[in-house]
Amino acid sequence: MQSPALTAVDLYWLPLGAGGRSVRLNGKVFEAVASLVGRRERCDLYHSALEVFVREGRFVIEQAPAAGQGDNRGVVARGPVGTGAFPRFWPIRYEIRRWPEGAIPDVVEAVDSPIRLSEDPRLARRLLDLVARVPTPVWGRDELGAGEMWNSNSVISWLLTQAGIDIESVLLPRDGRAPGWHAGIVVARRGLQPPHT
Repeated sequence: MQSPALTAVDLYWLPLGAGGRSVRLNGKVFEAVASLVGRRERCDLYHSALEVFVREGRFVIEQAPAAGQGDNRGVVARGPVGTGAFPRFWPIRYEIRRWPEGAIPDVVEAVDSPIRLSEDPRLARRLLDLVARVPTPVWGRDELGAGEMWNSNSVISWLLTQAGIDIESVLLPRDGRAPGWHAGIVVARRGLQPPHT
């Protein structure tokens, strides 16, 4: 584990379903079908999360299943999972967290992590400010026409792209894939404006 600078943006790659059999099994089935359709080798699937250090403290940024009231988890937005019909009443929802001194579940299983992306205070601050502006389309669908489904990886890649991180330099673990990563980049670049300095 790297020792944090006063300001830093760190990326974590977490194996999909780490610590949970159901999600891991569903991920394996999804990747088996996707690799068959795409006529390619199977890959390990990853979920991404960020840890941002600023003068005020450490923040964890990630998308996760919604769980009751989110005040103590720094929840800034919610969205529906699987369907857009009646989104306010849909029982399965996700939340986007900007969690002060928060935890990344199963961080001990992270691979090739953390990856230090920046120590620029302005970039870290901009990234934190952007979290509340992340799009919240239906999880698992391509409502935004980005060419792949929107999910937790889309949230992280959208934030990094909008904040001004060199997204092309971000590498996945070997033989790994992060479904949804490209969708966040595509959507961010549509509305990208030059970062304020």
